[in-house]
Amino acid sequence: MSLINKSAYTSDTYFTSDAALNEAVVATYAGLLHNGMWAREWYFTFDLLGYDAKNNQPLVGDLLQLAQYNYGPDQNQMGQIWSALYQIIARANVVIDRAQVWKPDPNKPIEATHQTQYIAETKFLRAYAYFQLVNLYGRVPLRTKYITLPTPADINLGRSPVADVWAFIEKDLKDAEAGLPVSYSASESYGRATQGAAVALLGKSYLYEKKWALAQTELTKLTQAPFSYSLAPVYNDLFDDPNQNNPALNPETIFQVMNQKWTDWGVGNQYYVFGGQETWGGKATHSDRAQEYGWNDWNNVLVTTTAVKAFTYPNPVTPAVNYVDPRAAFTFYGDAASGGQTQYCQQCTPGVPPIAYPYASKGYAWLKYEYYNKQSSFGGPQSGINGQVIRYADVLLMLAESYIQQGNTGAEPLALINKVRSRPSVNALLYPSLGSQANAMSILMRERQLELTGEQSRYFDLIRWGIAKQTINSERQIEDGTQPFQDKNLLFPIPLAEKNANSAVAADISGDWN
Repeated sequence: MSLINKSAYTSDTYFTSDAALNEAVVATYAGLLHNGMWAREWYFTFDLLGYDAKNNQPLVGDLLQLAQYNYGPDQNQMGQIWSALYQIIARANVVIDRAQVWKPDPNKPIEATHQTQYIAETKFLRAYAYFQLVNLYGRVPLRTKYITLPTPADINLGRSPVADVWAFIEKDLKDAEAGLPVSYSASESYGRATQGAAVALLGKSYLYEKKWALAQTELTKLTQAPFSYSLAPVYNDLFDDPNQNNPALNPETIFQVMNQKWTDWGVGNQYYVFGGQETWGGKATHSDRAQEYGWNDWNNVLVTTTAVKAFTYPNPVTPAVNYVDPRAAFTFYGDAASGGQTQYCQQCTPGVPPIAYPYASKGYAWLKYEYYNKQSSFGGPQSGINGQVIRYADVLLMLAESYIQQGNTGAEPLALINKVRSRPSVNALLYPSLGSQANAMSILMRERQLELTGEQSRYFDLIRWGIAKQTINSERQIEDGTQPFQDKNLLFPIPLAEKNANSAVAADISGDWN
């Protein structure tokens, strides 16, 4: 005879209050900082694969395998990314199911508002997870609901067609757009998805699906009321704590992964990204990017010479003359000829002048997402700089692309590209025209590369434009004499752990890859 523990929580007894459902929503956001995601592996994976970053001597092990395109189904990052994204999906499914069963208190109108909001937030997060899965792995199991007692058929769920996954993403984001607020109160605004985030991700989804007209319509919404996004006047305020959380300094962020300052939660400690336990220290979230990328700290990766050279290109007004893009000085440390930043410690000690960056011994190193203007080294992986997931400049460039892909290279896309270039702290020369569709796309591609260097964008752009293999191999051949990108690299391998756990997926894998 078995005894029932009447004090134990079940899904029926726990999710019965506003507070409990909010905790479940927060737990869904927490997946963004799990292994494989934004605390550590995400930026290493896609900066290296997109060839914004290259390995320096300290980089070893599985991360070095990524840098060399020498990975397979048993690669840690392949499994970690898959697992973290499905954890987000599983938690979202719980919230969506339980929040619809929950009966808000009629005497507390805010609870009905929260019910709609919680469902919309987790539909956004579920759509985000499937967006990444379908782009990285192609056909994936489409787990759409919370199941309390899964059957073998539920566990061994087969892979859905790519079109079905995209349709599910679109539906979730339309629902999220309808249910999310345009903004939150100051006390609860940190880290939560807004209506603008859902609009941006839906527009981005249409763009990736090559539904250009729908992308144009959706992304245009973000340039109009009720939205009030604009470009941050100072470029580096996007990547500098605490300016990134100040709407007056940073009106550009649409959705970001928070570090240190969330609305109502924090997990881990500064070493949890390396497998440390929460009991090691106080609770707070961190990214170790500043330390691991930092030239005066661990210095695991360098900026590729390819990325540096992209900042020097034909003058937009006088093409016969080369032009050095001003964004170089906000992106990397280097020499004067490259346009990179040549000084650091501008704010380290009041009254003490900045220090010359040691380019001769350090080469091209990362400035974006670093603190070296304020301190000479870190000494621990405690960076609170948030990860930019979608920001307004990205939206403007995606909107420009939606016009160009439809054959419009006129005033509308030209104004959008020039708007990004004319940010006050950048003031890059403006293009007088975009020319032919092919020329306009070349300009657009370069603008995305320069504006979003080190933001895990280029890998996805090269894949969706269908030029990943030729571009990566050409750049690598020049820089290190290799051509590592193979046809199979257009998709990630289905992780070995999923293959071992799901017989339907295992039977559907071709060539032990995907």
